[in-house]
Amino acid sequence: MKFKSFADLISQVKGKSNRVVVPGANNKEALAAIKMADDNGLISHGILIGPITAVKAMVKEAGLPEDKFEFIDCEDVPTMCKLAVDQILAGKGDFLIKGLVDTKYYMKAILNKEAHLVPEGALLSHFVLFSTPKYKKPFAVTDSAVVIAPTLEQKAKIVQNAVNTMHKLGLAEPKVAVVCPVEKVNEKIPSTVDAAALAQMNAEGKITGCTVEGPYDFYISMSAERAAEKGITGKKVAGDADILVLPDLDAANPLYKALAFFGADMEAAAVLVGPKIPVILPSRADDPKVKLNAIALCSYLKDQK
Repeated sequence: MKFKSFADLISQVKGKSNRVVVPGANNKEALAAIKMADDNGLISHGILIGPITAVKAMVKEAGLPEDKFEFIDCEDVPTMCKLAVDQILAGKGDFLIKGLVDTKYYMKAILNKEAHLVPEGALLSHFVLFSTPKYKKPFAVTDSAVVIAPTLEQKAKIVQNAVNTMHKLGLAEPKVAVVCPVEKVNEKIPSTVDAAALAQMNAEGKITGCTVEGPYDFYISMSAERAAEKGITGKKVAGDADILVLPDLDAANPLYKALAFFGADMEAAAVLVGPKIPVILPSRADDPKVKLNAIALCSYLKDQK
């Protein structure tokens, strides 16, 4: 990977031209993140969409320079989201930041076939990059926000989305752990059956550019010592995972939030992967620093092919 921490990432993208588009810009947390990004030299221009009186008041309160932004007055949430995508299509912005809008309208605008932001046959998924001194390198968790109960075919696409994103971040062959409650295939635990199938698909060349192993529990995925205690040695992924693939939203979303909330010195960035442009998709309760990190991550990703 081309960076070792979010501080390193921010230093690498500092000074780049980044034009952000924010539907529902009447959101203190989003504007706080943009202020942090602007202070770090990550924002060159922005388009803020929402009720203009409220947005301008919040921009002033956040200490942002008003002359760096264009304001579009809008009260209707679905229209805000459509207008945001329209700005991207018109070449006026580089990536989207979700403000005070419902995720369903945000996603609907991105998925609109007329926008052509999603390649034919692609699946959108959520990718959260974490960094902590307690682990030797940044790692990702997926899918914690988009696909509720993925089929095996969808899980394969979720894996490939995450792998492709890691490639863009400079990791040539990411190590993918398919995380389950146990490390042995058990017909009564469907996630373990799917985990073994995904590993087989990787072996057959149906999931490419990575090494997929599983089923593994969380400990085996992240700790070589814990893996050895369970008799798992000589594996590429065990204890050295770059990507953690969870069974479904019920598992991935709580893990994402628990790591972000309780992890001492844990930093995160949450983005949507699969569309043709970088899209920031945080949880509404995420700290502004998570959104700052996501802005830096999108700044990096937007220039990668």
